[in-house]
Amino acid sequence: MSHALPAGRVLRRLGQAVVVLWAAFTLSFAVLYLLPGDAVLTKLGAGDAGVTASPAELAAVRAEYGLDDPVLVQYGKRLLAALRGDFGTSVTTGDDATHMVLAALPPTLAVTGLALVLAVLLGGGVAVAGTYTRRRWLADLLLSLPPLGTALPTFWVGLVLIQVFSFQLRLLPALGSDGFDALLLPAVTLALPTGAVVAQVLAKSLRTQLAEPHVDVVLAKGASRARVHFGHALRGAALPALTLVGVVAGNLLAGSVVTEVVFSRDGVGRVTATAVAAQDTPVVQAVVVLAAFFFVVVNLAVDLLYPVLDPRLVERREVARG
Repeated sequence: MSHALPAGRVLRRLGQAVVVLWAAFTLSFAVLYLLPGDAVLTKLGAGDAGVTASPAELAAVRAEYGLDDPVLVQYGKRLLAALRGDFGTSVTTGDDATHMVLAALPPTLAVTGLALVLAVLLGGGVAVAGTYTRRRWLADLLLSLPPLGTALPTFWVGLVLIQVFSFQLRLLPALGSDGFDALLLPAVTLALPTGAVVAQVLAKSLRTQLAEPHVDVVLAKGASRARVHFGHALRGAALPALTLVGVVAGNLLAGSVVTEVVFSRDGVGRVTATAVAAQDTPVVQAVVVLAAFFFVVVNLAVDLLYPVLDPRLVERREVARG
């Protein structure tokens, strides 16, 4: 029997991905349109001390960017252009919005990719060790760490890491984007709260799996405790954790906004923070749609991995359809 997902389910997931991308574009457009302020005023410096833009200059710039059209016309034009991968020109810099975001993407992917690996390793390690050890005090200690980790604000974690590892121990740089050393502290900052969530979900799933009747049967047949824990229980418990990884992967990209500002790193996060402050709609929408695209791709990949980890999922769906 094939372990691949049925074609119909794949098509449904692709359809859902399209809806998510459309919703992300639409909501970002609506929020930016309703926010007080004016990107054109920011661009021309109107209202700043000693700088004044004439009404004619304001009208010319608004016409150049299509901001003088009715809101529904603006939305329709931007949506059609976005379908071609064109999010327009940055109001503040005059550069192509899509190119700006893509150019800033590699440093952000480096941080989020390393953070995701560290989160899975740290979270998985804490969950497995906490549920495997027979020492009650150690299990309680390990499994008390994830709730603490989820409660820590990302910016606070970053500042503490800078204080300890940069200013006191002088082991790693506090700021910048050059080299692997500069990548470690931002990645750990993102990984700690994310790994804590992974650890919580995986530990709960492991306990549920270890309480199943079939575990007693396998042990009675002579299987070692390690084989049951790492072979049988961990494989079943990995499914909820894998689903969570698909969600937190998108959150890591969003968390890069705070992290890149704290560590003064180049990347999508800093571009986003600057664009939001200036209400630069083309750039913000390019970032939002990119983040949504990253989210749906990761979740689709997770969905495709389900049958590999547990072929019974495909069998159950086929039985349900039959």
